[in-house]
Amino acid sequence: MNIRMEYLYRDAGNYKNWGDVVFSNPNGVPIQHAEKMVNEALIDHQYFLAKSVGVPDLHFPEFNTDLDHHFHEFYALVQTEDTPDDLQKRSIEQLADSLRGQKIS
Repeated sequence: MNIRMEYLYRDAGNYKNWGDVVFSNPNGVPIQHAEKMVNEALIDHQYFLAKSVGVPDLHFPEFNTDLDHHFHEFYALVQTEDTPDDLQKRSIEQLADSLRGQKIS
């Protein structure tokens, strides 16, 4: 089974844009282990920088530099039979590596 990461961008007005990306799981990583790997790699166990990690950025068209921010929120990992659609063709383990290597600037 593949694994879908669900995530969102929440702006300063608490408006949300939702997105997801399906990653391959060629090694059959159990969902609980995948959640642990991803959670430990997130900023404060919840946030990440979409551009740095290489997933679609969910910001709204109008970005207010005084109020908005660059962080996206992790929501969940879900097992799925959907075809992987990560543009970099990564596995769930490679996503966790990308999260660990993200640059905060």
